[in-house]
Amino acid sequence: MSVSKFPQLQAGRRSLLLTLPVLAALVTGCGTKANNDTFDLSLTPATAGPTARNRQILVPEPTAVKMLDSEQVVVRVSPSEVQYLANSRWGDRLPRLVQSKLVEAFENSGRVGGVGKPGQGLAIDYQVVTDIRAFEVTTGGSRVANVEISAKILNDRNGSVRAQSVFKGTSPVRGTKNSDFVEALDRAYAKVGGEIVDWALKSM
Repeated sequence: MSVSKFPQLQAGRRSLLLTLPVLAALVTGCGTKANNDTFDLSLTPATAGPTARNRQILVPEPTAVKMLDSEQVVVRVSPSEVQYLANSRWGDRLPRLVQSKLVEAFENSGRVGGVGKPGQGLAIDYQVVTDIRAFEVTTGGSRVANVEISAKILNDRNGSVRAQSVFKGTSPVRGTKNSDFVEALDRAYAKVGGEIVDWALKSM
């Protein structure tokens, strides 16, 4: 698998990149613009649905392959090649950002007794263990954001898996700017994250 960052491409590969609309965002002009625009994720949980107000849950940091375990925004240009969106980054390493937004979503739902991260001293009933399998924009044909996260509900008292499932979300890229790519990823993640919260509360 080839992984490269757009501004650092070798000359022989520039012809490939000229077909990608993200080049519109590569011009920073006079060197006055910041090197990287920083982006966040959003996740608005449903406030109605199954509750687990007598449960306290732990959300560990998701696992992910090295390609996704960074602040870079991934663009897949072929099944075997990925590149990074130039002049753009997440506000934190992607797994930590996903973890924080899931914790916030559980808290803001008002449907769980307590939720936290490792090290916060909660008496835990269940863990929501996740693995980020895809978090990228694909550019073969139409440009589409793809997010795929697997999740397990782990009984913290005996180590048994209460439930497990895989959640997928897609969203078209509605423009050519870097922010359009990131907004598509945000929409796809919002779908996946919302489904994980609802499923987890129902499963407990």
